[in-house]
Order: sequence, then C-alpha cells, then structure tokens
Amino acid sequence: MVHHLDIANEGRVMRRATVAAVAVALTLVAVKAVAFVITGSVAVLGSLVDSALDLAASSVNFLAVRAALEPPDKEHRFGHGKAEPIAGLFQAAVISGSAVFLALESIDRLVTPTPIAQGPVGIGVSVFAIVLTIALVGYQKHAIRVSGSVAITADRLHYVGDVLLNLAVIAAIAIATFGGFPHADGLFGLGIAGYIAFAAMMIGKGAIDMLMDREFSEEERERIFNLVLGNPEVRGMHDLKTRRSGTQNFIQMHIELEPELRLSEAHAIADEVEATVGENFPRTEIIIHTDPLGVEGHQLTEKELLE
Repeated sequence: MVHHLDIANEGRVMRRATVAAVAVALTLVAVKAVAFVITGSVAVLGSLVDSALDLAASSVNFLAVRAALEPPDKEHRFGHGKAEPIAGLFQAAVISGSAVFLALESIDRLVTPTPIAQGPVGIGVSVFAIVLTIALVGYQKHAIRVSGSVAITADRLHYVGDVLLNLAVIAAIAIATFGGFPHADGLFGLGIAGYIAFAAMMIGKGAIDMLMDREFSEEERERIFNLVLGNPEVRGMHDLKTRRSGTQNFIQMHIELEPELRLSEAHAIADEVEATVGENFPRTEIIIHTDPLGVEGHQLTEKELLE
C-alpha cells in the first residue's frame, strides 16, 4: 500500500519549482555575462560560471523530475524515482569541473592581478542576483516540504550557496576596487571554487546513497522499530529493510505474532501496523510479512535491528 499526500499537488509544485529554477538561472547567466564583460572580474567570472552550471543542472532536473513523476509501468514496476539521483550525479560531475576551472583562473589572477573596471556594476549585478535567488530558494523550500524531492533539494543547495557566492563577489570587488588590494579578486575566486567543489561532493554523496539503496538513518529505523513494537499484538520484528527512490520510500519487514492467531487476525494486525507506519512515513510503500513467534529462533532486539 502506498500512502500519498495529494500526489497531484506534489507533482504540480515540483514542476513549477524546476521551471522557476531554469528561468532564474537563465536570467542570471545573461546578466552576469554582461557584468563580466564590463568589469573583467574573476570573481564575477566565477559567479557567471556557477550560474551557467546551475542552468545546466536545473535543466537536467527539469527533465529528471518529469521522468520521476511518471507512474510505474510494465518495465518499471517500482516507478521512475531513480531519475532524480541520476540527475544529481550529473550535477556533481559538471560542478566539479567548474570548480577546477575557476581555481585555475583564480590562481592566474593571483599571480598577475588585474584592476577591476566598473566595480559598482559588478556589485549591482550581485545584489540583483541575491534578491532573485532568495525568492527562488524560498519557493524551492516549499516544494521540498511538500514533496521531499532529492533533485530539488540538490538544486536548492546550489542556489543557497549562490547567495553566499554573490556576497563574496561583492566583498571581492569592494576590496579590490575601493580597498586597493587587487589580490582580493583571486583570493575570493579560490574561495568560491572551494565552495563549488564542496557542494559537488555533497550532491554526489546523496545521489550515490539513493542509487545504492542506502538504508534510512539510524534514527528513522529506530522510529520504525518503536512504531511497530508499539502495537500490543506484535511480539517482535526482524529483517527490516528500507530505501528511497526519488520522492518514494520503501519499507519492508517481518513481524512476529502469536502462533495460534487465525490468518484473518494476523492480516488485521499487519494492516494496523502498516497504517501506523504509513502515517509517520508518507509516500511510502510498506510490505509486511507475518511470522509466528519463535520461528526465527529469537526475538530481535532494538540494538540488533539497528546494527
């Protein structure tokens, strides 16, 4: 049984979030390209490169989210949720390359510092980018709260970092232009490259965890354990397996019941457990196998379950 929280609304919000991300990225690429031509700042270049990659990543997310929202079919019985982490891996790869490119440009600017022209233009563009990005991040937060989308979560990580990145660009231009320290441009460029590399690592880790069917966190598994054992008719549980695929969760387990129960009674208890777990873990397919107490040899303790 799959527990849904207004699936149609989730899909609508997710689609709107991906369209908004593409539109914002496209706008910022155009504006920052003009700013770089005017200022020649490597910090602005770094911001431009980051926005260009955001555009590529958001475009991939646009396609991945639509694929992930497709219902299960004959060839994909578990749905298409893995499209989201695949998009995440693409994002991580592209962003890693941009970090290397920006680091090399920044090192060159440190070796041969170049005065920044039209500093106020670069600052103005960065302020514009911050305002636009904060608006997008706010809507993405809403979309994540509604859907739990991995792809949108990864995309939001880009844009949250972009706010910090644009603040760094403002600082670099201000220090280089008004503080008489031209090396600031290269130093801030290196800092931005470091941030981009870190973001790529975090996105890649999350994508790999989902593709490799990583288990829920220890806290979530303990929560499931307590919910199941909270039913007075359940004497034990074992073989708890959990995984995520896009916005869909999967939980399967064996519960141990008194051996003298009738099949209909055991089925009713399993339904109660499924309903309880489903209320606490929405968008989840839950599979429960009932075993007579004693078949497994011993009742699994909480410590053993989590190991």
